[in-house]
Amino acid sequence: MKPRLALALAGVLALAVSAPSFGAEEHADGVFIHISHGKDDPHRLLMALSMAVMMSEDHDVLVYFDITGIDAVLKDSVDVSYSHFPTSKTQLAEIQRRGVTVMACPGCLKAAGRTKDDLADGVQIANKAAFFSFTKGRILTLDY
Repeated sequence: MKPRLALALAGVLALAVSAPSFGAEEHADGVFIHISHGKDDPHRLLMALSMAVMMSEDHDVLVYFDITGIDAVLKDSVDVSYSHFPTSKTQLAEIQRRGVTVMACPGCLKAAGRTKDDLADGVQIANKAAFFSFTKGRILTLDY
């Protein structure tokens, strides 16, 4: 291919790749964080909460607690600490301050002999519809 033709084609291709897509709406992707462990595995719990804090800086985030993870979102939960991570209550307060939705599994609450009245302030009973509507972009799931 002649150099001038190659240069011209490269320029057209560059314009096509970088051209804005008019009419297409851009949405940030959302992050669904599933936490199934609480004080029984502090590293896993606090790493998941750290990811929620970090991701909420520029993404929609929903944090879902089930199995023994619900222990971390009860009114009488212990403030879990581990290594260099901020404590569980510190991180939960931060994600709620940032507007992150925090949900607990109703079946897991029942299995633990607890009810929605035992949940800490700001924690909601899980709602299936919210799992798909908390963001308008794609949903990335992190499982802890």
